[in-house]
Amino acid sequence: MGEGSLRKRKEQDNRKEDGQSIQSQEPQSMNLKKQVGLISGICMIVGTIIGSGIFVSPKSVLANVGAVGPCLTIWAACGVLATLGALCFAELGTTITKSGGEYPYLMEAFGPIPAFLFSWASLLVIKPSSFAIICLSFAEYASAPFYPGCDPPPVVIKCLAAAAIVVITVVNSLSVKLGSYLQNLLTAAKMVVVAIIAVTGIVLLAQGKTQNFQDSFKDSKISVSSIGLAFYNGLWAYDGWNQLNYITEELKNPYRNLPLSIIIGIPLVTICYVLINISYFTVMTSTELLQSQAVAVTFGDRVLYPASWIIPLFVAFSTIGSANGVCFTAGRLVYVAGREGHMLEVLSYISVKRLTPAPAIIFHGAIAIIYIIPGDINTLINYFSFAVWIFYGLSVFALIVMRFTRKEFKRPIRIPIIIPVIVTLISILLVLAPIITAPELAYLYCVLFILSGLIFYVLFVHFKFKWSQKISEPITMHLQMLLEVVPPEEVAE
Repeated sequence: MGEGSLRKRKEQDNRKEDGQSIQSQEPQSMNLKKQVGLISGICMIVGTIIGSGIFVSPKSVLANVGAVGPCLTIWAACGVLATLGALCFAELGTTITKSGGEYPYLMEAFGPIPAFLFSWASLLVIKPSSFAIICLSFAEYASAPFYPGCDPPPVVIKCLAAAAIVVITVVNSLSVKLGSYLQNLLTAAKMVVVAIIAVTGIVLLAQGKTQNFQDSFKDSKISVSSIGLAFYNGLWAYDGWNQLNYITEELKNPYRNLPLSIIIGIPLVTICYVLINISYFTVMTSTELLQSQAVAVTFGDRVLYPASWIIPLFVAFSTIGSANGVCFTAGRLVYVAGREGHMLEVLSYISVKRLTPAPAIIFHGAIAIIYIIPGDINTLINYFSFAVWIFYGLSVFALIVMRFTRKEFKRPIRIPIIIPVIVTLISILLVLAPIITAPELAYLYCVLFILSGLIFYVLFVHFKFKWSQKISEPITMHLQMLLEVVPPEEVAE
């Protein structure tokens, strides 16, 4: 920090006025506050997971396995894997009660280099690309009613997605409670469309529309590669199962609310996803589903008739709610990386007035807007999943390692060791299967980009070149004054 830094707020004026002494001031802790309870935690999980995935991925899962039976099996298996992974993260989150998700776990188990590589890949690719994909999905559904009979122009979709990113970023920068309340509201809205589709499917099944489920494993195309890619697309729809670990420091009673939110939230999502897919297949054959441009919209057109506009409206609510959850949690990852010195220090600062990690949230939103420009959603999903499961697997493996290397840690939740072993092995299979069976250069580029973070780690973190400090100090000073933020430490008010 330079001399002009606002690290310490101006000293209190101790002069006497009118013969009266101003009361001594006690330090106020400038840290993130515990404002997220059990209901908000469940809504954060459900609201972040149920987003664009269930309305985008069914086609891709079916295309990879080729039949109804394996498709439904993949959706249920993805839910089981997400639950097992989340239980591993529940132990990690209650053992190391720091925000930032995988970052502090990799730091404790393997040291700063793997943690830095995770923050490098997550901050510049994984999180903002996920945010961008979800907002692009929102824009497609939100603009569709205004262009009946044709696809909305790409420029309209991209502008609407950018506007959504800006609005969500501003909301989460202004208030933790406002972002949390918005998440609760949008989660309730998305459960409406989930209930409409699921209940409609159950009614149609009760009426005897089961012809599409006969010989459900016929014509299936099962291979290691197809199952791996099907899992990628299914797990994209479940992505967000670990989101509460990014805000552990803001959870009320995390030892109770973190595991409860997981145990309630993820099985609820799994049931919803399986029922929604069953509903799709009650009104569409496999061929029709694969030919549909928007599966949920086709379902609504065939079942709801004049009220079919309800589906794209609530799907838009669903995707914007998922985007809000991603923004809320990803901003905390940037905050923790800045606090540990792995990113610009100002990214770890907290708004004096609002107690939000505003610089981190704004940084995340700005990078996400960049990712709106190129955007092939299906390709991005595959490479997103490939990259993210490298770090999911490493984080769960960290749990196993710390059972032996950090025996002194207090573990309020201690899951059977077989669960992290299973999740680690599945993670390895998910990462290696597409590379071995259907190798593509893009996977190599993804690995090279992650490893390229080592160059920045050596230059800016390990050696801390003076010229980089000369650049960062004035940036930090001016951003502090502009955003009215201070370091997360005790300062006098």
